[in-house]
Amino acid sequence: MSAVLHAHPESGPTLGIDAGKRRKVLSEAGERGRWWRFAAILIITGIVLVPIMVTVLLAFTPGPNSTATGLTFENLSNVFSKTFAATWLKNSLVTTLSTVVVSVAVAAPAGYVLSRGRSKAVSGYSLLLFVMQSLPIITSVVPLFILFAGMGLVDNLLGLTIIYVGSTMTVATWMMAAYFDSIPISLEEASWIDGCSVFGSFTKVVLRNSLPGVLSTAIFAFLLAWNDYLVAIVFLRSNEIFTLPMGVQSFFQQNATDWTSVMALAVVMMLPPVIVFATLNKYFSVGGIGGSLAGR
Repeated sequence: MSAVLHAHPESGPTLGIDAGKRRKVLSEAGERGRWWRFAAILIITGIVLVPIMVTVLLAFTPGPNSTATGLTFENLSNVFSKTFAATWLKNSLVTTLSTVVVSVAVAAPAGYVLSRGRSKAVSGYSLLLFVMQSLPIITSVVPLFILFAGMGLVDNLLGLTIIYVGSTMTVATWMMAAYFDSIPISLEEASWIDGCSVFGSFTKVVLRNSLPGVLSTAIFAFLLAWNDYLVAIVFLRSNEIFTLPMGVQSFFQQNATDWTSVMALAVVMMLPPVIVFATLNKYFSVGGIGGSLAGR
């Protein structure tokens, strides 16, 4: 009995040391695993960025007939002075920003109905949106071209914008509905008790806590309209009506040997999405919802 009693004080510290060593080994293994993951992500990111870096480097490299040395803005200057690049940029901005504004303005209330509605009509509308979303845009290009030709909307930025809005509407509505689902209805009920209407609670409570969802939907609509080439090539004919993707393709066909000028125009096309992401990135936060629920 005494031997057993004397063994406990000695075994306790030994077990404590073993547990401490075990935790230290596991911690070191976890640190090594994090560094390996970071290194893998860094390598993959570098590989993905290689084409972009090459494009930017060529855009600021002197052209074949240039007398400049080192990096230069001459290619960008020539692109804007000798082509319709400024007009193409303006056309793309007009159609893209119009698509974003209309899509978000319509998708937000439609997504709210999908999120809060529980009737058969809402379920049928949701199913219809899903079916429309599954259809590729190419299946409706020819019928839309025939319809728009009779309405004078072919070779027209308004007709192109209408198609962009229609093609983004289904996904935008689903995105807004999915984000509205994450906002507790208790917040709206509290505003109703305080005398707020349904529309008032939607604008003052739901939308105010849905900024990340609204921005995600807006960026989706922006990228879809900004990068589109398939619809534009069917509906646009005049050079001065081209959007930037069509302008880049047209310029490339005419200047296939002048890679520096082509890459300069490609950099012009890359700049607006980069500016949008850099500007709006800081607004992506879901902390506002948690703060709204404090004390409830």
